[in-house]
Amino acid sequence: MQVRPLTVDALADTVTERTAQLAPPEGGRLRIAVDGAPAARTAALADAVADRLRLLGRPAQRISAEDFLRPASLRLEYGHQDPDAYYDGWLDANALFREVFDPLEPGGSGLVLPALRDARSDRAVRAAPVALPPGGVLVLDGPLLLGRWFPLDLAVHLHLSPAALARRTAPEEQWTLPAFARYEQETRPGEAADLVVRADDPRRPALVID
Repeated sequence: MQVRPLTVDALADTVTERTAQLAPPEGGRLRIAVDGAPAARTAALADAVADRLRLLGRPAQRISAEDFLRPASLRLEYGHQDPDAYYDGWLDANALFREVFDPLEPGGSGLVLPALRDARSDRAVRAAPVALPPGGVLVLDGPLLLGRWFPLDLAVHLHLSPAALARRTAPEEQWTLPAFARYEQETRPGEAADLVVRADDPRRPALVID
């Protein structure tokens, strides 16, 4: 295994180029995800890739997993700091399938819901569906995305070593660390992803090359 150091911009270019090389199914759209702990800053990479795709003339729709969390009454059923609940029950995967992935299947409406719920206020966002035309690209980001049977055409995993993850996770979020340790053991995102990036230093990512 080798690693290739990249600048932040070069990493976004690499993911964009890899995405642009993929052929969407006839009448369908591409679906890519940037997976990683919040400390890995997945949204920044996903935003950069979406911007680059648009410059190439490819419609791109950004979706963040944090906008598809289950209601607080379900998320926090076992308390505010239960790592197993965070791992298994915070993300509303069914809503992502229903509101995002299913409409993007060949022959689907292409109308995706950009956000479902504001986790802080625990209220529905009431966002209007957005049309993603055939040939467009969904760019999803968030933690713990792999191993959920999402129909992804490209999965990028931003890997943090346990020490870097602990160092870069805010004190009030340290309780989530066991969930990410479990994710590494059970899902093995480094094997499940198409592209793996070592992101211990956010200024100096490195692409893992098999």
